[in-house]
Amino acid sequence: MPVSEALVRAKIPQDLAKDLGVESLARTQAQAFAQAFLKNSIRQQRHHEMKNMLKRKALILGYARPKKDKSKRNRKKAKGLNARQKREMKIFQIKPEHQRYELFLPLHELWRQYVIDLCGGLKPTSNPQLVQQKLLKADFHGAIITVVRSKCPSYVGTTGILVQEFKHVFKIITKENKLKVIPKRNSVFAVEVNGFVSHIYGSKFEQRASERSAKKFKVRGTIDL
Repeated sequence: MPVSEALVRAKIPQDLAKDLGVESLARTQAQAFAQAFLKNSIRQQRHHEMKNMLKRKALILGYARPKKDKSKRNRKKAKGLNARQKREMKIFQIKPEHQRYELFLPLHELWRQYVIDLCGGLKPTSNPQLVQQKLLKADFHGAIITVVRSKCPSYVGTTGILVQEFKHVFKIITKENKLKVIPKRNSVFAVEVNGFVSHIYGSKFEQRASERSAKKFKVRGTIDL
């Protein structure tokens, strides 16, 4: 319910003023106080503009927005290591004492379960083409892969757990606890999961795992090494 202007302008009763500890000013004194208060609160204006503003019932007092902290904006983002620094620090090198086949068997079991879930169970009735499409975009860290064809005969027959995948090479650990670096180009790899065997043409697989997940592969009839 709106309050009448007469009630707002009415003097405070003496008993209430005494309880509140305030002094009720005369009309002229109250008007002078209000004008002085508003003059100090609002931004500087010309005299006639000030009088016009004081006639209005609603006034917006001066407000200063808090300044934004520019230090946060100017802070430089922490830069990661470049390729040269990573090579110098040997981040991607597996220490000789860690080059043991049995250490990576738990990783293979995790990968096996990951692929089974990815392909919807890998049942005998699964569509081979659908499974192949899923595997093309899958992460192969932990997979047991075998080189079945290669232009370098010494690579053929090499089997092991894939421990690192780069753009152009696979790094695998063999059962003899040897770290082998196999180039993807000019090689064909076989991956077996629950009796389902998939062949990977390395020459068409030369992407990082993160890049391959977003790549669209085209079905081709034949692929040369």
